[in-house]
Amino acid sequence: MEVFILVITFVILLGIGVPIAWSIGLSSLFTMLVSIPAIPAFTTIAQRMATGLDSFSLLAIPFFILAGQIMNRGGIAKRLIVFARSLVGSLPGGLAHVNIVAAMLFGAIAGSAVAAASAIGSFMTDEMEKEGYSREFSAAVNITASTTGLTIPPSNVLIVYSLASGGVSIAALFLAGYIPGILTGVFLMIVSAVWAKRKGYPTGKRSTIKEVAASFISAFPSLLLLVVVIGGIVAGVFTATEASAVAVLYCLVLTWFYQEISFKELPSIFLGSVGTTAIVMLLIGTSMSMSWIMAYENIPQNITAALLSVSDSKFVVLLIINLILLFVGVFMDMTPAVLIFTPIFLPVVTELGMDPTHFGIVMVLNLCIGLCTPPVGSVLFVGVGIAGTSIEKVVRPLMPLFIAMLVALMLVTYIPELSLWLPRMFGF
Repeated sequence: MEVFILVITFVILLGIGVPIAWSIGLSSLFTMLVSIPAIPAFTTIAQRMATGLDSFSLLAIPFFILAGQIMNRGGIAKRLIVFARSLVGSLPGGLAHVNIVAAMLFGAIAGSAVAAASAIGSFMTDEMEKEGYSREFSAAVNITASTTGLTIPPSNVLIVYSLASGGVSIAALFLAGYIPGILTGVFLMIVSAVWAKRKGYPTGKRSTIKEVAASFISAFPSLLLLVVVIGGIVAGVFTATEASAVAVLYCLVLTWFYQEISFKELPSIFLGSVGTTAIVMLLIGTSMSMSWIMAYENIPQNITAALLSVSDSKFVVLLIINLILLFVGVFMDMTPAVLIFTPIFLPVVTELGMDPTHFGIVMVLNLCIGLCTPPVGSVLFVGVGIAGTSIEKVVRPLMPLFIAMLVALMLVTYIPELSLWLPRMFGF
């Protein structure tokens, strides 16, 4: 009965337009009210939410959000686009590749798919249209490419997975995300090249070594952030949480160096970061309360037994989990999905001998696809809005890029070394 109430109330609340954080919290509360009196139910939910947020590693999230906000306003996207153009602008479908590479670099630095879609898309859509590319194709490329930065570190969602999994190393997750993220970008570039060739889109001129060097020097201070943050974590100089604070300090110095942000703009940047952080933390708190109720009702154990009874084949079970997560990603934002479904599926995959770090990358890569699909896909709506087009028009060029992301997901799922080679090389 409790499980039935939890699922039905959650679906109904989502269906009538209640924000997802409130839907999660209220459905959890209604489920508790069936079992215990009102005062203990309210107290338990509040206590679970507070306990869920009582984690030192979560301090990294507001700092990385602030670093991303500073970068988004600090002219970094423009320099990364110029650098990407000097590298891949001469390939078939050159500007599409520029969009993808720039989104990978900016998404990795800012740690936000929405920020990457906004910063890169607002510049690249008009540039691509001038060269003869359709706005629908530009939007499709921008939408899918922007999600690659969620697997390439530093990534807030990987920190959330570390919390939900019970302590998987954040450093290991950061290292594990590089190859899958780059692999996804490469597949998107292949599809974009084929599409551009079929449509007869132009190819840019080849950059000289001098032009490549000049664009690299301009973008180097921004790219150095990845070396400072990830290098410091891997070398043991500081933890992921401390690295996030270093990232903010570095970004502030960088914007002073570029002179793109005035002192008067900082309060609005801080305020925007606080608003985003509040939303994320509310999602985390309510999701942790739902995860606790699921554990209390033995849902993870029951699902583990059910999935393993379907088949003892690792291939089949992982395929089923991927299909479920793809479905979940269509209707649920990434953060609550990771917090709610990690405790459910992690026992299943560990029973099959899958490394928790590997599963974290598979889960995040899978849910990235959901960011590009309606009705919840935040990156989809941002990308379409910036391009000034409609979802209906974007669907056709989006489908081949979806397939590319699915192929990358399957490869990462069934070839563990794509995720685990780098962590093992560095001793994690």
